[in-house]
Amino acid sequence: MQKETYGTFIHQIHNTIEKIMNNQLRKKGLTLSQMNVLITLVSVPEKRLSFKELEKQLTLAQSTTAGLISRLEQKGLVAVLGDKDDKRIKYVEITASGTKYCEDARLEMNDTEEKLVSCLSETERKEFFSLLKKVNDTFIKS
Repeated sequence: MQKETYGTFIHQIHNTIEKIMNNQLRKKGLTLSQMNVLITLVSVPEKRLSFKELEKQLTLAQSTTAGLISRLEQKGLVAVLGDKDDKRIKYVEITASGTKYCEDARLEMNDTEEKLVSCLSETERKEFFSLLKKVNDTFIKS
């Protein structure tokens, strides 16, 4: 019999959310990982990041990030640009199409998040979010 642990519940919740979101995004020809790239880019003021900055924000390996960017570029959702002063630096920038995809998908993702916390009162939701952030921050700092 599997012992119930924090990690077990977090893992099960993550897997369920990922499955729901991937099913929703599949209709748009995207994966959750690709959507995370778009959301990250649309969330920064310049709407672009260097490959290195994007890797760091997504906590992904360089090869994984490059693959995601390549697939999104093929779909016309991002553009890859070189740095005018340093040819070694590459930037990825969200396109207008990418921004539109992001807006549409964000609505669906918000519905999924709402379902996640639908059994909680407003006070419980705030506490739950606060606790999740606290735990997450502990790992980010270590």
